[in-house]
Amino acid sequence: MNSSVLAPLREHLATRVIGQTSFIDSMLICLLSDGHLLIEGLPGLAKTTAVKALAEAIEGDFHRIQFTPDLLPADLIGTDIYRHEKGEFEFRQGPLFHNILLADEVNRAPAKVQSALLEAMGEHQITVGQTTYQLPEFFMVLATQNPVEQEGTYHLPEAQLDRFLMQANVEYPDRNEELQILELDNAQQQQKPTPPSNPLSQKELFAIRQEVNKLYLDPKLNSYIVDLVQASRNPQAYDKDLTRWCRFGASPRASIALARCARARAWLDDEEFVAPHHIQAVAPAILRHRILLTFEAEAEGITTDDFLSRLLDMVAIP
Repeated sequence: MNSSVLAPLREHLATRVIGQTSFIDSMLICLLSDGHLLIEGLPGLAKTTAVKALAEAIEGDFHRIQFTPDLLPADLIGTDIYRHEKGEFEFRQGPLFHNILLADEVNRAPAKVQSALLEAMGEHQITVGQTTYQLPEFFMVLATQNPVEQEGTYHLPEAQLDRFLMQANVEYPDRNEELQILELDNAQQQQKPTPPSNPLSQKELFAIRQEVNKLYLDPKLNSYIVDLVQASRNPQAYDKDLTRWCRFGASPRASIALARCARARAWLDDEEFVAPHHIQAVAPAILRHRILLTFEAEAEGITTDDFLSRLLDMVAIP
């Protein structure tokens, strides 16, 4: 089995989203790595459209929930409903029990709602009272967020950010891509797009994930992954500017994510083993939301991606 098995899925995404290759690759890598994706970008950049197109091409239940300041944790998890005819409480499942959950504008809801996602994303289960409920085996959260500079947004808690396997930044399209977007919109006005007739089954997805997990990762590259993450916590060993810019580094979840996502990246490239460039390709999306910069870095106009670019240049490749 090779990446051609995902060709129908890629083709379907191409009919709904123009450009955004890096964003689409991040969705596929998270899908193959059994992880969750945080998608950041300004309004109108097809974030929601891309997630809905992905859900259409995969077998499973899909649910979209719009995060708002008045949302409650029970709106995500579900709640106990009293049944008079039975004289007992019955649990009514919330949106978290679907296979694919689109958490739209996730950073417009307050912290107590954000925390409702923690157990679900980390352990594929939720606890209500004294009862724990297992979520579906295939469970994926794709959350969109607007930049925190926009009105009505909240900073996501660091604990929740760490649950996301990757963060994809969606940028404006270039001129040619925007012309294609106009043509696509005109075509869709005349004929509505239809979902694929043969979506990727969950059985096929689980088989692909097993194959991805078996891809060879040399022990030296494990050391390289750990060196990258350790360098984000102890940048003074590499560069004085890195030390000034970084307040907190990445957690051990980042090391696990780098190994898993590098395997997925190599599999999508039809490679039989992981190479250093696969790790470097996925590192920015895995580390950018796990690193907290200092006020000094922000004052100098240094972004997290600037920090990571310098970090990748400093850490030696085996």
